[in-house]
Amino acid sequence: VQLQASGGGLVQGGGSLRLSCAVSGGTFSRFPMGWFRQAPGKEREFVTAISRNPDNTYYADSVKGRFTISRDNAKNTVYLQMNSLRPEDTAIYYCAASTKPIYSTASSWYDYWGQGTLVTVSS
Repeated sequence: VQLQASGGGLVQGGGSLRLSCAVSGGTFSRFPMGWFRQAPGKEREFVTAISRNPDNTYYADSVKGRFTISRDNAKNTVYLQMNSLRPEDTAIYYCAASTKPIYSTASSWYDYWGQGTLVTVSS
């Protein structure tokens, strides 16, 4: 299973970006998916997750109301729409897939990871 994240870049504070993560080599619809991020000098942290059912999602408090996770099982892709971006959102963003039936906020729960895409938010 391979995950390819894309869509990162430089954006001003208050702006928006949409990240994509394309999954190949597995049955995408069976994977709960998550997004994590790692800022410079900090540990990787949970951002959001989505179950096999696209209606079941969960967000870290720090992004709730600003970020939206979604998935398109026909395109084997999960998305992260990020609005009202803040400088503290600056990080490398990673998508992850789990072979377990439900999602988790723990990075150790996930079996496959993308390479990461850098998001930089200027003040």
